[in-house]
Amino acid sequence: MTMDTVWLDVGAVDDIPSQSARIVKTQKGCIALFRTADDKVFALNDRCPHKGGPLSQGIVHGTSVTCPLHNMVFSLETGDALGPDEARVATFAVKVENGRIMLDASSFASRKDAA
Repeated sequence: MTMDTVWLDVGAVDDIPSQSARIVKTQKGCIALFRTADDKVFALNDRCPHKGGPLSQGIVHGTSVTCPLHNMVFSLETGDALGPDEARVATFAVKVENGRIMLDASSFASRKDAA
């Protein structure tokens, strides 16, 4: 994160069911916010790089999500595909403060791969 970090309040952690996701729509595309069973929150581009599947509709398990279209598993922490494929999904800085999800808006405002 840079000194130009702009934190945007995008909702309450409790707005996302455990082991599920919600979408934040931006001018560059949709960002999926994932909540794990232990209440960690991660933010990834919502589109699978293979078939464009909505990762927000995938199955969250541990700190991974499985694409609903073709079962490719991605790390919520790094965005890397877990397996033989070298695919990657863009990740975005996120933090939780007082039960609120704060998304680093500066991290997607100028990124071309967020669409």
